[in-house]
Amino acid sequence: MKRDSAEVVIIGGGIIGMAIAYYTAKLGMDVAVVERGEIGGGTSSKCDGNILAIDKDPGFDSQMSLKSQQLIAALVHELDEEFEYRAPGSILVCESEEEMIAAERWVKRQQEAGLPFHMLDRNDLREEWPYMADDLLGGLECETDSTVNPVLLTYSLAATARRHGARMMTHTQVKSILLDEKRRVRGVETSTGTIRANSVIIAAGVWSAILGRSVGIDLPIEPRKGHILVASRSTNIGKRKVMEFGYLISKFGGRRKVDPEMEKYGVALVFEPTASQNFLIGSSRQFVGMDSRVDQYVIRLIAERAIRFFPVMEHIPMLRAYAGLRPWTPDHLPIVSSIDEVPGLYVAAGHEGDGISLAAVTGKAVSEMLSESPTCIPTEPLRYDRFLTGRVHQEVVI
Repeated sequence: MKRDSAEVVIIGGGIIGMAIAYYTAKLGMDVAVVERGEIGGGTSSKCDGNILAIDKDPGFDSQMSLKSQQLIAALVHELDEEFEYRAPGSILVCESEEEMIAAERWVKRQQEAGLPFHMLDRNDLREEWPYMADDLLGGLECETDSTVNPVLLTYSLAATARRHGARMMTHTQVKSILLDEKRRVRGVETSTGTIRANSVIIAAGVWSAILGRSVGIDLPIEPRKGHILVASRSTNIGKRKVMEFGYLISKFGGRRKVDPEMEKYGVALVFEPTASQNFLIGSSRQFVGMDSRVDQYVIRLIAERAIRFFPVMEHIPMLRAYAGLRPWTPDHLPIVSSIDEVPGLYVAAGHEGDGISLAAVTGKAVSEMLSESPTCIPTEPLRYDRFLTGRVHQEVVI
């Protein structure tokens, strides 16, 4: 028999929504997830699977990522289904002396924040990466970085949440968030009926801003498109994640000394070996609205950039390419927050390319907010009203 009420309604069935569903259902709450398509069918299926601290701003950002890494390691034993978890660490490589100097500053700041970062020299690269370009000067590594299959993790969170009693309503669209005369949440109206609830969580990625506007809340979340190539199985190029140091500069909006076309599309090397013994190649960053079509020109630029760092890739066939929309915020931090203007409304969105990295810590923190328990991380830097009061995260300096 269909039930028309829940304690908590989660709008969005991607990895953020599923992490929230798992942690809230595990606490014994009556949870309903409303997803307009299939579980994990949006951005969560169009990304890589990294749980990274190496590309996070030293301090709060990297500590938040470290906590998420610890939670993911625990989920290996908690969830009902396997999700290809590995923890090989990751590295950033440098093309120039200028980047090496910036990398040393980055490592020092991360070490001061208590993270296991280390510099690598040219010999370190040669020993581990025989197929890497000979002219690279060195780089840095983070020992704790891990990787998962993002689709499998989303499914596993969903399956285990179901075991704890969560309901999944797929192919169901939220038409409106219901408020009473005092603007308190009272549920959602969906394409299949009304669900009464006193707590509603917007976890809809790039569609979250639309839902926010429907109740008069301006969420500064914009879609930012990113492409990924999937290579065929081939020679074992490497066993852990590699990014160019310029990826940090591109991520945080700085300017690199690269070909203008690479800069225009935010193309920077990301190499990720998978459990299937092939690998993923990225990345790009574009503000093009809700256009998620694959741009073949950008794909060619990504391939060129990959070959610059790994010349052997010129001879490895590509299987396919895909593009996803990442929910960007101006300060590169997600919004994980209650909304004071609408009691009972919460937002967990705006993770951009860090949704997989931060899914676990986001889900746990939201469940703790709902149960009025101390949160596993400080949530003040993630509050929605930071954009209203000027308490926005400081600009990252590379």
